[in-house]
Amino acid sequence: MSKILAFSGSARGGSFNQQLVSIAACGALSEGSEVTVINLADYDMPIFSEDLQSRYGMPEKALQFKQLIEDHHGMLIASPEYNSACSPLLLNALTWASRATSADEVPLATYQGKFATLMSASPGPQGGIRGLVALRMLLSNLGVTVTAEQITVAKSFEAFAQGKLKDVMRHSEVRSLGASLHRILVKIHAT
Repeated sequence: MSKILAFSGSARGGSFNQQLVSIAACGALSEGSEVTVINLADYDMPIFSEDLQSRYGMPEKALQFKQLIEDHHGMLIASPEYNSACSPLLLNALTWASRATSADEVPLATYQGKFATLMSASPGPQGGIRGLVALRMLLSNLGVTVTAEQITVAKSFEAFAQGKLKDVMRHSEVRSLGASLHRILVKIHAT
């Protein structure tokens, strides 16, 4: 069974990106994946610093987030765009999870063999596409295989109602992102 971790780079209450990733997660779940949806607001981590890690070790919430990534085969990630990049919250969480927790841990081991599908919702007319370019590059550099499919939702304040996309076709496309990641993971693990 494929295991997928779904989260957004936003901790804002009522976050459109959290709603978006939850829709995609439903698509993966409907195909048979085991899906864990988390909110990064529940994983409070200090801003990454090597000095902080050297002195105190990995913070408990960073360890928990890292373990979640290790325990899943793939990730559904919805990222808001902050100044043409992913959110500082998301970057910080991914950075902490990239850190070794023992001297014998292979660098970036947490991300090796993982797959990710990206999406974004933004109040702007481009839907956060520039932030996904930066996130795709970051994840690829960490060793994650990022799927070609992605979706952006522009004018997010008008696009959502009660946790769903008002445009039924668009809602279906986002669910399909999750279903597609499920199928990729099943195919990879069948070989």
